This record gives sequence, C-alpha cells and structure tokens, in this order.
Amino acid sequence: MESGKAWPSAVYFHVPFCMHRCGYCDFTLVANRDRLIPDYLQCLRKELEHECRDVPRPWSVRTLFFGGGTPTHLAAKDLEQLFSIVGEFFVLEDGGEFAVEANPDGLDEERLNVLHDFGVNRISLGVQSFVDSELKTLERTHRTSEAKDVIHRVSERFTNTGADLIFGVPGQTLASWNESLESAAALPLKHVSTYGLTFEPGTAFFRRKKAGELRGTPEEAEREMYLRAIQFLQQRGFGHYEVSNFAVPGFECRHNLVYWHADEYFAFGPGAARYIHGRRTTNVRRVTQWLKAWTQGEPCYEEDERLASEDKAREAIMLALRLRAGLDLKEFQKRFGVDIEALCGDTMRRAVDAALARVSDGRLALTQDGLMIADSVISEFLA
Repeated sequence: MESGKAWPSAVYFHVPFCMHRCGYCDFTLVANRDRLIPDYLQCLRKELEHECRDVPRPWSVRTLFFGGGTPTHLAAKDLEQLFSIVGEFFVLEDGGEFAVEANPDGLDEERLNVLHDFGVNRISLGVQSFVDSELKTLERTHRTSEAKDVIHRVSERFTNTGADLIFGVPGQTLASWNESLESAAALPLKHVSTYGLTFEPGTAFFRRKKAGELRGTPEEAEREMYLRAIQFLQQRGFGHYEVSNFAVPGFECRHNLVYWHADEYFAFGPGAARYIHGRRTTNVRRVTQWLKAWTQGEPCYEEDERLASEDKAREAIMLALRLRAGLDLKEFQKRFGVDIEALCGDTMRRAVDAALARVSDGRLALTQDGLMIADSVISEFLA
C-alpha cells in the first residue's frame, strides 16, 4: 500500500466458515472445517499487518462489514478474538455502521452477546425463504419458525435487522413467494434483499440441473416474482434503493453503498477484493491456499490491476446504474473529468431509445424494463 494518501473509510472481512454448503452457493467458504478457524485468525492478523503497514493504527472508518461464509458460525470466543484483532487496526467512528452477516441457526444468546458488546449495529440474516418446503429445496438448515424467532430476538437488541430472500426456487409459486414477502413485512425488519436464484457452474445445483434433477423457474415467472417484490415491499414502506435491495428510509446498507458509489475500500480474507489508491487486488478464493500463503507470511493475489482513468469512469457508471437513483451526470463529469456523452453516448442513447434507461433531472437511471435485464443493460456501459 502507498503512504501519503487518504485511506478508505470502509472495510470488509471475509469469514469463510459454514456448517454446510448449500447447493446453490458459489461463495468462498469451507464447510465442516472448524479446525481451520485458529489458523484463519492467525493468518488474518498477518494479512492485516502486511496490508496495513502504512496505515495509521487504529484507522477510523465509517463502515465495518463481516461477510462469508457465515461469520456467526464462529464460536463466541472466536468471534471475540476476531473482533479484537480487527480492533487493533480499525476503529468505527461515532454513528458508523458495523454489519455482520448471520444465519438463523446457531445464532444463540452467547454469540448475540458478543456481537452486541463489540458494537455491532446491523445484522443481515440469510433467511432465503419463509416456506419450509423451499428451505428444504435450498438445503437450508433452519426452518421458518426458527427464522422468525431469531428475527424477533435480534431486532430487540440491534437497531438494523435485515433478511435475504431468494425467488425462482424450483417448485416456488407466486403464491408461496408472496407468503415469504408477507412474512418479511410482518416482522421487525428494516432491510430486505431479494435475489433471483442462479445456477452457477461448479455448484451442486448446476450439476443437478444439468442432470435433469432440478428445473429452473421460467423467466416470465421470475420476472413476475421480482415485480411483485418491488410493488409489495414499496407498499409496506421499504424504499427500493438498489436493484436487489429494499430498506426502511435511513436503514440502507451504508457499506454496500460504498461499492455502488465506486468509492475505495479495504478488504481482507480469502476471496476478498480491495480497492485502494486506484489499485484493485483480489485474494485467492481457495481457503487452504490463502491459509498456506499467509502462514508463510506471503500475500496471495488472484488478480492485481491498476485501473486506468477510463476504466474507473466506466465502472462508476456500471455501479451507479444498480442504484434506483442512478448516476448524477454533473457529479460524474466533475469527479472523472469526462462527459458521459463523450465516453459512452451511443450506449446511453440506445438504452434510452429502447426504454431501458432514462435521463431525468440530470440523472441517468434504469427504467422498470431495464431493471428486468439490469445485468445486460449495465454491461453495455463497460464495453
């Protein structure tokens, strides 16, 4: 890392441990390998010491985010050690966001006490569905009643409780999806994320689909489920602030907004990608490879690139288009020194002419039709 420059105010930690790898999951993690947790904690400290060698210690940040994996799969004593190590290098400023991803199962009082004592104020729960048959299909190890109970217990102690939901689950209907949405709206949640199920290469679901054991949800049905989520959650007071994310006003995920605003951030752990001083480095995804490298005190990047000015500008467009507010065109020109018309005017006009995007009040944003194929529309701006 370079000295003499401003450092990011957001930091991400990847905790790659789970009880079980669900069939659809392609995240960087290991399941039933808890014996590696002490090594992980030791190696994380080594990575922090190396990557933060020029950073004033402890560095004050606005957001701390622990993702996975399942960070709360760690035992309470290991969570204490994790947060204590991090606290040597980073301190959360007053009013900052301290977010931790969790699963409903295993989130006992001892773990909740540790989270509370260390100042966590945002919990994101991987619920995925409030229908037991769908949870079974998704290979989740909790049931609906357990998820609801945990949400109530968590919301009593943490100001911002969120839940992830998946649509397009094999066998799911619009009625059962509506059941999950109604359950979410009836619970004390401040944030809801909705994701369409994907069959990623290398996952068990991908292999099962290829073998004819699983059938994906028809595209039109998925579209209907997504539109239903937008309509339903907005009617229940959740603002649709990003393609997949809804929040009660004031409870948007501030850490993820750092990404969508194309700001810089620290990141640590296997598979983590950091963006600092215009340089993006991505750690190796294989957990054992990451552990082996840091046991020897050696960085292990899978990617290492310094972004050119044009690449930074194009990425900023791509990321901002995920936000429902879109891209502020004047701010974009001021920040990157280039007019969007000169950079990708033809692409923008094609999207607008096709009613997939609109320019209004000085902002470029996706339309509802554009949301339905957001990834395809957004990718055109990177070309």
